[in-house]
Amino acid sequence: MKKCLLIIMAFCLFVGNVKAEEDYAPGAKSAILVDSATGKVLFEKNADEALAPASMTKLGSMLIIMEAIDNGNLSLDDEVTISEEAANMGGSQVFLEAGEVYKVHDLLKGVAIASGNDAVVALAEKVAGSQSEFVAMMNERFKEIGAKNTNFVNAHGLDAEGHYSTARDMSIIARELLKHEKILEYTSIYEEYLEKNDGTKTWLVNTNKLVRFYDGVDGLKTGYTTTAGYCLTATAQKDNFRLISVVMGEESSEARSSDTVKMLNYGFNTYKINTIKTTDEILGKVRVEGGKQDYANIVLLDDATELLKNTEEVGNYKFNLKVNSIKAPVKPGDIVGSAEIIDGEGNIIDEVDVTVKEEIKKANLLDYLLRNIKVFASGKSVLKQ
Repeated sequence: MKKCLLIIMAFCLFVGNVKAEEDYAPGAKSAILVDSATGKVLFEKNADEALAPASMTKLGSMLIIMEAIDNGNLSLDDEVTISEEAANMGGSQVFLEAGEVYKVHDLLKGVAIASGNDAVVALAEKVAGSQSEFVAMMNERFKEIGAKNTNFVNAHGLDAEGHYSTARDMSIIARELLKHEKILEYTSIYEEYLEKNDGTKTWLVNTNKLVRFYDGVDGLKTGYTTTAGYCLTATAQKDNFRLISVVMGEESSEARSSDTVKMLNYGFNTYKINTIKTTDEILGKVRVEGGKQDYANIVLLDDATELLKNTEEVGNYKFNLKVNSIKAPVKPGDIVGSAEIIDGEGNIIDEVDVTVKEEIKKANLLDYLLRNIKVFASGKSVLKQ
């Protein structure tokens, strides 16, 4: 362990001046480096080769769990009773016993930090009723987000026939998971205690050592089986620039950490993110039909960004709103149209979703009456609604 940590620290302290992708070649069977904001691939090696993902499988499991939490079907305070199947899982565990009761919050820590197979199966059963139904939900969701070369047969990642993914797909799944930013509150923890039902505590130590030894790493998930080798999907952020890296089929835990550091160093040393416009900046006003207000301020659904080489200069851009009509009620987060991003030469470089800045409720009869009285008092013709 000491040797492993020393090697990791040495790589993390060294930030090389990587000039081009060909200056290094990760020893992993498969690897990829992606800009989280744009999805652009910065480096890849055999990224579409189907391989066993080991416990990186839990990225998919955590995605379904976080979506269930965000859509209201699951709460972090919900209680989960541990089943016999969950308690008897092999591989990495947090040593849950059948009949014990834990909150979702605690089991999620067991998954994200210590890669507990028992914890993830318990959560899968809570979300879907059974692990098999949960796996079906995962595979369906993967198709929807474009991870088309992935098929899981369990929620934990132990080797099984027909259980596979690719580095590219793992980066897609990770990018989707990162939309649920709360997951980073769990994956960024290096060590924590899980309090058991009998009052004892289990020490949880993050299997991703880079969380502690590489500045900016706050996730995501390691993996190891004899078939998969050593794997790691990592993410790191510096300022507003977040990267996702995946290595699969490494020969040792030291190699997966060092190759991950090489890729992250390459990305941060070579590229930068330019924020073209944020979600706080108003793009324009659009008429609202049947609302308490006549007009809505239009903003971006997400920040508009571009990936540039560190040597490239920031350009000048303008936005062309494409919003037909808006009907009340409408609230921030509702997609009401799009906006074209146009560069200084008049080229459309992207088209992004837009929403309203403030909630606009549906007008009632009293609103119409007061509005018409106000118009009449001003001497203008009465508005038609």
